[in-house]
Amino acid sequence: KKKAHMRTAQKWSDEDGKKSIETDFDKISKYCSAVRVLCTPSPSSSSCRRRRPALWRSRSTVDHPLIRSPSPGLSSRSPLLSEISSSQDEMIDVIGVTRGHGYKGVTYRWGTKKLPRKTHKGLRKVACIGAWHPSRVCFSVPRAGQFGYHHRTEVNKKVYRVGVKGDQKSASTPFDLTDKPITPMGGFHHYGMINEDFLMLKGCVMGPRKRVLTLRKSLLTHTKRVALEKISLKFIDTASKWGHGRFQTDGEKKAFQGLLKKDREAME
Repeated sequence: KKKAHMRTAQKWSDEDGKKSIETDFDKISKYCSAVRVLCTPSPSSSSCRRRRPALWRSRSTVDHPLIRSPSPGLSSRSPLLSEISSSQDEMIDVIGVTRGHGYKGVTYRWGTKKLPRKTHKGLRKVACIGAWHPSRVCFSVPRAGQFGYHHRTEVNKKVYRVGVKGDQKSASTPFDLTDKPITPMGGFHHYGMINEDFLMLKGCVMGPRKRVLTLRKSLLTHTKRVALEKISLKFIDTASKWGHGRFQTDGEKKAFQGLLKKDREAME
């Protein structure tokens, strides 16, 4: 069995292959108006412990810095977050796939009213799915089928904060001067620690944790006061999301409860 893309990988290690690749890139820059890039995250730099990283296709222009780089086929890690995605107090759109629930019945999927208890052959059904004519089932009739795992776009998400990698004061505010990172005590549920750049948005986004999302500049010209207002956060809660959440930082917990046995042994 032959391995896929073996010759493509060998091109990057050969000087003649690199020249042919550069020639192809020059043709792309000269003749193409838009390019679709196959992107993948770096599992080692995030909390996504996946053997096979997620892949998604992103559309970009030819003058994009990723396309104009000397070797756009190589991984660029994503140092372009703050430059490309958004800025503070901006409205952006989020594109992704919702959380999947599999094949569901009509009552769960559409919220239709259940039939009486003595109904023959089940009661979580739709009694009449249409008239005699037209002699087909209309698209507007609730039916059982796939629920969730749908492609959706949510618009007008306000950017509350743009975080930078390695900032130990990313959760501090002018009203709360405590030096604390954005990661809560014990980490985020089923995710872990925030080790890279991050965005804090107002509201929720689609999909489960670690789902790949696409951030897009808003297509609208915003004139409303809600969209143009400047956000000044007063407090960001970094208490534990697993337990009771009494403490904001590890130092505050040790100051209240005292040192643990392992801490005393480490000091000795």
